[in-house]
Amino acid sequence: MKIDILTLFPEMFTGVLQSSILKKAQDKEVVTISTINFRDYSTNKHKTVDDYPYGGGHGMVLKPEPIFSAVEAIPHYEQARIIMLTPQGEKFSQKKAEELSKEKHLIFLCGHYEGFDERIREHLATDELSIGDYVLTGGELAAMVIIDSVTRLLPGVLGNEGSVETDSFSLGLLEYPQYTRPEEYRGWRVPDILLSGHHQNIEKWRKKESLKRTLLRRPDLLAEATLDQTDRELLKQIKRELENTD
Repeated sequence: MKIDILTLFPEMFTGVLQSSILKKAQDKEVVTISTINFRDYSTNKHKTVDDYPYGGGHGMVLKPEPIFSAVEAIPHYEQARIIMLTPQGEKFSQKKAEELSKEKHLIFLCGHYEGFDERIREHLATDELSIGDYVLTGGELAAMVIIDSVTRLLPGVLGNEGSVETDSFSLGLLEYPQYTRPEEYRGWRVPDILLSGHHQNIEKWRKKESLKRTLLRRPDLLAEATLDQTDRELLKQIKRELENTD
């Protein structure tokens, strides 16, 4: 995969792109990530990239010329998904991460000030994404989140490919509780079922705990999750147990 990031602050990405999984993915040449300062494409002698909004109002708006020019200078940009980071965009999700991980080329537009000139949205961006219902000072942090989420899904990036399949949200549910050594810490023991070696019972316990955690913390996810008959029976059992503990 190739990823290009249009930003006014490329230095913000240095630590993130040169650490942990993102660095390993680039070292393995699974992904190539480049930052582009679109101020370099301003034709104004002062290198300005923003201006006052027509019709009046507070703040400044990003001009179309530098952003269009920066994108059009990227080879084969026409075949890329061009993603605008904006609070008005579709809320980013694991499903969207999986969709984007199948692409060959992603271009991220990191906004600032009061946002983008509408012509960038209408005639350049192919996608608009938001990472939540809040406002950041710029799109850089949102781009980092999405790039990390997408990159870890690429084949060969993670050491254990199976861990992707059991991540929270990957199956529409929150992940079950995890434990490691020691068996007992400060009087808190690892559940006996996980020490039993009975893999079928362990899988059933994990599914039940995943359903229970989702029901208690994110019941909205259950409406979209794909549940089979066994899952539905487990869910009924969980609800009965919770009612009996009230």
